Amino acid sequence: MQKRARIIYNPTSGRETLKTKLVDILDVLEQGGYETSTFATTAKPNSAQDEAARVAKDGFDLVVAAGGDGTINEVINGIAPLENRPKLGIIPAGTTNDFARALGIPRDDFVEAAKVITNGKLTSMDVGKAYNDKTTKYFINIAAGGRFTELTYDVPSDLKTILGYMAYLLKAVELIPQAKPMNIKATYDDGEYEGMASMFFLAMTNSVGGLEQAVPNAALNDGNFTMIIVKTGNMVEILQLITKALNVGRHVNDSRIIYKKTRNFSVVPKDGRMPINLDGEFGGNAPMKFVNLKERISIFANLKKDKVAKIDD
Repeated sequence: MQKRARIIYNPTSGRETLKTKLVDILDVLEQGGYETSTFATTAKPNSAQDEAARVAKDGFDLVVAAGGDGTINEVINGIAPLENRPKLGIIPAGTTNDFARALGIPRDDFVEAAKVITNGKLTSMDVGKAYNDKTTKYFINIAAGGRFTELTYDVPSDLKTILGYMAYLLKAVELIPQAKPMNIKATYDDGEYEGMASMFFLAMTNSVGGLEQAVPNAALNDGNFTMIIVKTGNMVEILQLITKALNVGRHVNDSRIIYKKTRNFSVVPKDGRMPINLDGEFGGNAPMKFVNLKERISIFANLKKDKVAKIDD
């Protein structure tokens, strides 16, 4: 039986240039042995998520998420809860494409990204699960909390289409005065922290907001998050930490942060509201618990062996 693939694409991604390359992408996948069809996401909530779940239950062999990090996150939420999950391919067409950067997938050529699916190695990939008594969601790149981490989902989609990465920089300038620390209780595998923090990150790859040295020892399938809690709320000190992160990851031993590996994590705000950011999308409000689901999906990537615990044959 011929293998079946479904491309789930966001027609507004990549400044709407993705649509012009769909025929070429389809040809690459067809030449790779996949009977391929497409689905354009709509304004309906969870459009990509629902379609990914539907085709997975229908027995498709491959789902290709074509769009930005938000589209990829929706597809993950469609397939991660299922017992039988199709393989995943990525064609990055968003503004930052953090996840594609971490996987070594070309971010400036849709057709070359499609070739990674047919030529690249299949890698087992961890998936994060975030849940509380109101919601359960999944993520594949990063979970974060704190006012400054609202940056990605506070930027209107039409502004991202027009301005690209500049839209995030403009929003960052707006949010800097509001990036104040809050009192939290965070619990992780070998300890807990109670006190003030401006933000936290649970990273599953080495790319956080384009900073590839932010989590230098991240592995895609070791079953652990790389946890960073930023205790300071002083913007000068935060900029100092970013500078250290750019300098071969020197921030990891700084006393102003907590840097740990952990499979489990929970956060409870002691005062105020703490929205949770999952792969750049709003994921609900804390309190929230997180668990790493080791090797939950199989994904096509272009990785060096030092980036993963295991590359499948």
